Amino acid sequence: MSYIFAAARGVSILILANISGVALASPKTGDVAPPYQIKLFDKTIVTSVDMAGKVVVINYWATWCGPSKAEMPMMDLYHRRHKKLGFQIFGVVTKDSIPLSRMKKLTEVLSYPLASDLKGKYGVVKESVPTSYIIDRKGIVRYAKAGSFSETEFAALINPLLNETP
Repeated sequence: MSYIFAAARGVSILILANISGVALASPKTGDVAPPYQIKLFDKTIVTSVDMAGKVVVINYWATWCGPSKAEMPMMDLYHRRHKKLGFQIFGVVTKDSIPLSRMKKLTEVLSYPLASDLKGKYGVVKESVPTSYIIDRKGIVRYAKAGSFSETEFAALINPLLNETP
């Protein structure tokens, strides 16, 4: 079972995906972000402790989902421009997407790592992808909703968080 989430320490964006049908008590906007553990495609494990002090965005996505694929280039470009400020994206695809082995080329062009698993209380909202969670530097969930982002919406949510003191 995969989940999605990201924690705080600069800025990190985490993109993860899983549609398992399991109802999770996902965090809501204003909640303290629950702890998590992310397994990246390269088998590296990243935890919420590792992300402390960053702004983290978690985005469930699917290879078959048009809105997920449409927002990925925007998120990649935003990450390239802001990662030095503590911004990181982690991408995890749904279990019903193409096999991870077929996503090698995608992992080579993205500026952020893709993830194969997330353990924590982060689920797909209303069984809809993309679903995103944004966690500020203090570890508070500032966004938790289903739906894709436009570049303007994304920047409006992330920029103020990047300006906060770690």
